[in-house]
Amino acid sequence: MRCEQYGFMNGQKLRTMRAILDEALAALRQNGIQAEVEREQPIIGRNQADAMIRVNHGGQEILYVAVVKRGLRPALLGAVLHQLETLGQQALIVADYVTPPLADALRQHHLAFIDTAGNAYLERPPLLVWIKGQQRRYVGVAPHHGRAFTARGLQVTFALLCHKEQADFQYREIAKIAGVALGTVALVMAELVELGFVAELAGKRRLLQAQQLLDRWVEAYIRTLRPKLLLGRFRAEKLEWWNTVDPLKYGLAMGGEGAAARLTHHLRPGTLIFFGEQVDPHFLLDYQLRTDPRGEVEVLRRFWNFENQGAPALVPTLLVYADLLATGDARCLETAKRIYDDVLTQPGK
Repeated sequence: MRCEQYGFMNGQKLRTMRAILDEALAALRQNGIQAEVEREQPIIGRNQADAMIRVNHGGQEILYVAVVKRGLRPALLGAVLHQLETLGQQALIVADYVTPPLADALRQHHLAFIDTAGNAYLERPPLLVWIKGQQRRYVGVAPHHGRAFTARGLQVTFALLCHKEQADFQYREIAKIAGVALGTVALVMAELVELGFVAELAGKRRLLQAQQLLDRWVEAYIRTLRPKLLLGRFRAEKLEWWNTVDPLKYGLAMGGEGAAARLTHHLRPGTLIFFGEQVDPHFLLDYQLRTDPRGEVEVLRRFWNFENQGAPALVPTLLVYADLLATGDARCLETAKRIYDDVLTQPGK
């Protein structure tokens, strides 16, 4: 593989991806399955995969479209399911490690995978491979710790994805909108340029490959940023008030299933998420909410400094989509797909 064929990757990320892919294929061969890279960076529909893998078995050739994942865990399953949906039955996850419970979940969803430890699930007639429980192995390249996908960096990337024209704003303006320090913006923008997501065209900075950046942002948000945002979790006697509550009255904006239901009229919320600077005691009293670490009402810290145009009581649509995927619930995944297709992939969004 040649670095220039991975134009949107920097050298460190490319080396990490190649190490995982090479070691996973080597582990698969040790299990008696011949497999090799057929092509790098194939374009499937509007998406770009990491590699096309050719598997030879029983005198037949089977092609898989591979997406490399590091640090895959159950909380990311919803995001991965949606990302791979467009690849169809030929999709293949290549991971550094898949735990036995995650292996069971992937198999249940009929998602083919291999990892560097030799765990695998491949089911394309006449091939059937199912191996789990192999111990984790160290992949010999350290993970990429760039600024764009740290918690603070994700705030900058979120602002750019919500309003793509902001890529050409002064860094000081972007810092204010994203709620981060000026130096953070400079580091994040430099990395986005290096990764091929920002470039100067006709004298203006522009956001490129927005759909690929969106997919990466969602995974990193679920993994890195969201766990840092919890202000409180509560249990409610009932949730019927989701459609009548005015979040702005309490300094909040509605996200998650409640916002999705208001946007699509397609979902009956089983959980509610609100974003704000703090938990207003009047909000708890008005809706009889009591603290419960497993409650169905979450209040998370707001991490952006701009209004959601047209729907100020709701969080930006990208965040609604991400929190739906974080649930892993089939109802929410279906609604997330609607939002992705009807809103997030439309020109100008």
